[in-house]
Amino acid sequence: MNARPPASAAGTIALGGDLPVNRLGFGAMRLTGKEIWGDPPDRTQAIAALRRAVDLGVNFIDTADAYGPSVSENLIAEALHPYPDGLVIATKGGLVRPGPYRWERDGRPGHLRKACEDSLKRLRLEQIPLYQLHKPDPRVPFGDSVGTLADLQAEGKVRHIGISTVTEDQLLEAQQAAPIASVQNRYSAVDRSSQGVLDLCAALGLAFIAWAPVKQTEANSAVAAIARQRGTWHYQVALAWLLAMSPVMLPIPGTASPAHVEANVAAAAFELTAEETAAITACVLSAERFDPGQPTIASAVTDSAGLRLRRSRQAESTRVSRPFDCRDTVPNVSASRYLGADCEGGSVAECSSPDCGTAATRRRMASICQLAGVCRGNLAA
Repeated sequence: MNARPPASAAGTIALGGDLPVNRLGFGAMRLTGKEIWGDPPDRTQAIAALRRAVDLGVNFIDTADAYGPSVSENLIAEALHPYPDGLVIATKGGLVRPGPYRWERDGRPGHLRKACEDSLKRLRLEQIPLYQLHKPDPRVPFGDSVGTLADLQAEGKVRHIGISTVTEDQLLEAQQAAPIASVQNRYSAVDRSSQGVLDLCAALGLAFIAWAPVKQTEANSAVAAIARQRGTWHYQVALAWLLAMSPVMLPIPGTASPAHVEANVAAAAFELTAEETAAITACVLSAERFDPGQPTIASAVTDSAGLRLRRSRQAESTRVSRPFDCRDTVPNVSASRYLGADCEGGSVAECSSPDCGTAATRRRMASICQLAGVCRGNLAA
């Protein structure tokens, strides 16, 4: 009898409204060789990791044709086909790999169509449950790329459509071209640069698939402290925090180790107190405000609608130079220093002004200010 808690303890979410999956998935990128290139150093162990995840109730596996390339998809089919009932395999197209250190975008309709058809063959599927655009290609109109996925859906090759590494505006644009079921962006206890996208997904009822959900999370001082106090692995604390952040959150931790799969899945039943959750969140905010090495602070963008805030990641591989100290406080901090936004040059306490962007942005800024204890006045939108 298996005494370990199954992935179902995380609760479920219905992709596209009709594909229920447990809210703790498996990311299959790390099944490949070094630099996500070529075969894994231990193929037997990689296959065992996939099978162990399914044994523990994981019924959402995320991969991409670019992982290997093709290696991850082939391993999934080798390990799990014929697939058990209820297993949802999501894959992605739109990135190509000319070499082990290169990731190049290709969102052309012809490429996406071929990529999807090749993934169908490798995965031994008649229809891909969730097919995602890996990353927008600036050389191709975004609507054309997403529209190609809609065509594939109409042809029965794709059941649901997802997008990855996008902004709020791109999500709204994608919805004009196709019914979107999910967004996959980076999000973790050291990187909330996609908070606005998560908020929008929650409002629209879309799944938010968090990639790199545990990377470097030991650098969050609250995560590290709670793990020590509770006698557990910091990855479990970080995953439990993610699950507590939103009912649409679907983390996809990845590994080629069966033992690490077991440790990750155990997070599904690991409960944080409200105080622990708030402490981790406050530390993320401290990192965004005060760590000069963090490229994930918000930036301001002015368009025809006026001042708006968006968070942008300047590099995909964020490096944290020191643990975050959530005791940091800066009294009377200005909005421009606090969130990287020039909120009319005003203080944080003035950011409830309509000039400071959308209501959602003002609420987000307000909650951040209150957590940090630097508010001067009522910041409610």
